[in-house]
Amino acid sequence: MLYLRHFHIVLRSCCHGAWLALALALASAPAAAQLQLPNLPGGGLGLPGRIGPPDASLLRERLLNTSELTDRIRLDQLRLTQAADLLRRYPAALEADPRGFPAVRRSIVAWSPSPAGVAAARAAGLTLVSEERLPELDQAVLTFRVPEGVSTADALAALRAADPDGVYDFDHIYTGSGAEGGGARGAGGAGGSAGAAGAVRVGLVDSGVDGRHPVFADASIRRWGCDGKEIPAAHGTAVAALMVGRSDRFSGVAPGGALYAADIYCDQATGGAASQIAGALAWLAREQVGVINLSLVGPPNQLLERAVSAMIKRGHLLVAAVGNDGPAAPPLYPASYPGVVGVTGVDARRRPLPEAARGPQVLFAAPGSQMVTAAVGAPPYRVVRGTSFASPIVAALLAGSLPRPDLAAARAALGRLAGMAGNPEMRDLSNATGYGVVGESFRAEPSAFR
Repeated sequence: MLYLRHFHIVLRSCCHGAWLALALALASAPAAAQLQLPNLPGGGLGLPGRIGPPDASLLRERLLNTSELTDRIRLDQLRLTQAADLLRRYPAALEADPRGFPAVRRSIVAWSPSPAGVAAARAAGLTLVSEERLPELDQAVLTFRVPEGVSTADALAALRAADPDGVYDFDHIYTGSGAEGGGARGAGGAGGSAGAAGAVRVGLVDSGVDGRHPVFADASIRRWGCDGKEIPAAHGTAVAALMVGRSDRFSGVAPGGALYAADIYCDQATGGAASQIAGALAWLAREQVGVINLSLVGPPNQLLERAVSAMIKRGHLLVAAVGNDGPAAPPLYPASYPGVVGVTGVDARRRPLPEAARGPQVLFAAPGSQMVTAAVGAPPYRVVRGTSFASPIVAALLAGSLPRPDLAAARAALGRLAGMAGNPEMRDLSNATGYGVVGESFRAEPSAFR
């Protein structure tokens, strides 16, 4: 994960020429307008409104035994190491925003900006790199490049001042929220099964899926991104298998279902950006996929928030991992946006993972450790851990009740899942496990593969 609490990088550079004039002229302009969310809690889905800091009084962590403490330290170190390595390896492609979150270098994304905003960007020397129309969401995403000699943060502040009703932000990077362990070998049964699974349609926004893996022999995979190329990746393959995979020794929740897989990474340094997620969601809206899994985490982003809100208003259910930064960490996104179904992970004894996020963004819990799923290469199965791998279980369970977007059907699907968790009235929302634990029969135990 790339939530860089330990990186306080504030990029500063002076403004020159036309940009300085624009900044001075706008100094007295009102601050950028805050994003207006739907009036109904959860975008009309009947979910709790979100999001503030987790209630510290509710975050009473249990004592960790030695192995759990070791796992927590290992995952934290892995996250920080990956974050530092990413910024170090791709300095020409990535930068940190003023809060330390990674974003595409010198890039500002805009959500259907006004003519005044576009004019202000051009007057300041920004270059319009791309304009992607998203008719399914009735919007367009414009990407501007910030000129040398101007910090992206300063350019963003000036654009927001020039067009206070517009939506402008960094093109933040989002990443998976789970870890892979060692290989699992041998035969044996695992997991459960879902009736009439072949009819299930479910969406995935992640890295690439290895369609040649045996678990996808009976599944139908439709792809988006990477100019039509299939670029298999470990995370996307593992998550996809938990939804629609099946083999002689493994079964996902909806084996043989139809998977609509959007690869937003394509093995690129700038993969996983907010603009790419918005494009993927628009494609899934066009395909009329009711439930979409996003095992991704990152910072709040105005463009992503608008895209998420538009999807929820259309009747889609977006299911997202809450992240593995620990119980006291700030909320991560998109799981923390109103209307998103945030999912945490539990172990085989139904205990929340010690590294999993807590708070009102948690709506359900599912298996997230001591489990096996598909892997790229050899061995073909690996042990995984993290909220990334709990989220697809919940998404596939919901997908059976929502083949196409429909607001009323989405509410009903959530109610049915809450009933499966033993909370049919959707009361007593827990900061640790939400409405309760579901999908326990779909944990593929490592012992079955030895």
